[in-house]
Amino acid sequence: MRYELWLGLRYLFAKRHERFISLIAVLSIGGVALGVMALLLVLSVMSGFDHDLKEKLVGANAHLTVQAARGIQDIEPLIRTIAAAKHVAGVAPFVVGQAIIRLPDRAFGVVVRGLDVQREIRVSRLQDYLVLGRLPREDREAVVGVELARELGVGLGDPLRLISPADGALHECTVSGIFRSGMYELDVNLVGLTLAKAQQLFELPGSVSGVAVRLDRLEQADDVKAVLTAQLGGGYVVKTWMELNQTLFDALKLEKLTMFVILTLIVLVAAVNIVSTLIMMVIEKTRDIGILKAIGASNRSVGRIFIWQGLVIGGVGTLAGLLGAWGLIWLQDTYELIALPNTIYYLDHLPVRIEWADWSVTVAAAMVISWLATVYPARQAARLAPVEALRYE
Repeated sequence: MRYELWLGLRYLFAKRHERFISLIAVLSIGGVALGVMALLLVLSVMSGFDHDLKEKLVGANAHLTVQAARGIQDIEPLIRTIAAAKHVAGVAPFVVGQAIIRLPDRAFGVVVRGLDVQREIRVSRLQDYLVLGRLPREDREAVVGVELARELGVGLGDPLRLISPADGALHECTVSGIFRSGMYELDVNLVGLTLAKAQQLFELPGSVSGVAVRLDRLEQADDVKAVLTAQLGGGYVVKTWMELNQTLFDALKLEKLTMFVILTLIVLVAAVNIVSTLIMMVIEKTRDIGILKAIGASNRSVGRIFIWQGLVIGGVGTLAGLLGAWGLIWLQDTYELIALPNTIYYLDHLPVRIEWADWSVTVAAAMVISWLATVYPARQAARLAPVEALRYE
């Protein structure tokens, strides 16, 4: 152990007459710990919500969509081409558009999605989201979200009247299933029909809106998109699930960055305490500094003593905050101590998720701030002249 570190630890933790300085040192450690713990907890909660949102978006939607400006006519060759691409696990054609649900006293605008049921189960988790009934197998059947069913007051076997946007004709279906995806906008807007029925509703005989693609590895979405774009040519538009929800994820990233900056201010406040502690310690140890310099200690060596003290305060506080945050996250993840209203948030507990990249940045930021807090006190100690330090001793 370098003598500067040993001496710094001795100054920091040895009993001294100036107990007030010791108290400030403890408060500095507590301030760093509190700031780091708060920052890690908030980032973990936001990562939990972000992960839960991604799971629901990916579960309800395909990883990639392939569409053309005027629809796709000859679908089977396209499906075979896409299915042959590396990492493609499932392909399903779809028709999508808007329609109106007619009630005796009001009307609802909804999104209608035509499904190839046999292929759809390979690209989305709509089958798994069913809480009642089944996906439509016949042209007169429809599946609706739980929120839409509540708004309409319908259940299994009840009629559903859709007005076509193409010719204004009324199409009557029967509710064959009700799903709950966890995404309110989806559960309150989506109506699933058979592919043939949707083509009839939108007057698209033999044509589909696009092809949904599911991958075996989600992180390959951008690479597969590049491959398919090159293979299919300019007549098709390939989009990843992130691009389809780009605004939402940009907002989440901005919010996460904002919270990081705001909560880092807590660590900065603790850094002010570190500066105060070290300045008072320099004043208290003026005689010792003079003796060290008189026996040959260099300015840099004296400065390192107080740099090590600040780094120890920051390191102990950061470690305490990290352990505290990990413990609270483990308790929440294991026992779900904080519950949420399921009808409002579609979650029954506060989601938490540790992202090691966020934790690494937080720990690094706390240590850098702690180091910066030592610069001024260390310089002041290094500049003390031995004669001035010992003059009144």
